[in-house]
Amino acid sequence: MVSMGMAPMDAIQSATSRSAEMLDMKGEIGVIAAGAYAEVVAVAGDPLKDITELEHVRFVMHDGSIFKNER
Repeated sequence: MVSMGMAPMDAIQSATSRSAEMLDMKGEIGVIAAGAYAEVVAVAGDPLKDITELEHVRFVMHDGSIFKNER
């Protein structure tokens, strides 16, 4: 989406919070909040400056458990 002209933040939101809205699950998925079903990922760089950082996920947490942790 970014390669077609979409801003990086808009592309990220389209996969998270905006998808949650379309599924009528706003506040339940696509956010990091108490009581929400969340998966958290971390990358080394800033995906707003280089969206390809999201291709190199270094940390994954799902439902409170760490599944990947590359320091």
